[in-house]
Amino acid sequence: MIGYVVKRLLMMIPTLLVISFIVFVIIQLPPGDYLETYIAELESQGESVDSEKVAFLRAEYGLDKPFLVQYFNWVKGFAFGNFGYSFEFDLPVREVVGDRIWLTILVSVITIIFTWIIAFPIGIYSATHQYSWGDYGLSFLGFLGLATPNFLLALVMLYLANIWFGTSIGGLMAPEYLDQPWSWAKFKSVLAHLWIPVVVIGTSGTAGMIRRVRANLLDELEKQYVLTGKAKGLAPGKLLRKYPLRMSLNFFIADIGSLLPSVISGAEVTAIVLSLPTTGPMLLSALQSQDMYLAGSFLMFLAMLTVVGMLVSDLLLAWLDPRIRLQGAVAA
Repeated sequence: MIGYVVKRLLMMIPTLLVISFIVFVIIQLPPGDYLETYIAELESQGESVDSEKVAFLRAEYGLDKPFLVQYFNWVKGFAFGNFGYSFEFDLPVREVVGDRIWLTILVSVITIIFTWIIAFPIGIYSATHQYSWGDYGLSFLGFLGLATPNFLLALVMLYLANIWFGTSIGGLMAPEYLDQPWSWAKFKSVLAHLWIPVVVIGTSGTAGMIRRVRANLLDELEKQYVLTGKAKGLAPGKLLRKYPLRMSLNFFIADIGSLLPSVISGAEVTAIVLSLPTTGPMLLSALQSQDMYLAGSFLMFLAMLTVVGMLVSDLLLAWLDPRIRLQGAVAA
């Protein structure tokens, strides 16, 4: 096990290097750069542009250097916690992200917990009471949740929150706490606003997970070992928890590789509609404005979380399901 983990950790280094090169190439593919986009925006507004100042900024940000030099300087900074400079915000990337990372993690983690708490009991009930009225009703709610666009539900929730609870529309806190240091009053304001994005973002994920838990558990309940357990007189609850439910969680563990990046990226469209100060809208803005170091750092962070998530899911699957082996058996 230890040898397997060490080998996977060593493989992460060339994997992330290859990903970083691909990310940097893709970000550089659109014609021009941030300064050219900024100049075009100023000229469209009728403002004049000082060519000497543009040349100075291009040299200051290293945009006049060859592609490979820009790439190596960017990657080299990762080892020292330097993720580059954000042209749009005129600050280092690390300072730009700031509280957005923590707010994004807060929203995403609570959304994931909300999804699990709702989806697993409903999915288990639907599978163990197949074709009952409860199964039909919960399946209908699941399909309704899948069919409802998140942005539409966000608009409805904003209206209801403002009318029924008097919560200010949009954002994750009251306006007076914006750009203010953290305090107990600010934290309570965040909690008062947090339930809206959690319900909106978690609705579609909850509906999808209910269907998957139900389908996987039904598949396991029809297998021979369940019939054998019933024949031996095992209590239904103990039989369900110890065998079919445990085996049906494989898909859930395998999804950790995609779950960790979603903690940071979040639901971009929903975040824009709700005016959430999370990292998703910032990533979209950085890609649109060609703020390459800010966008590239986000994408690299997501890639790192994906690689780490895949390792964690492989290890948990081997622990959860004894049929899975991390390394193939040697042929006799």
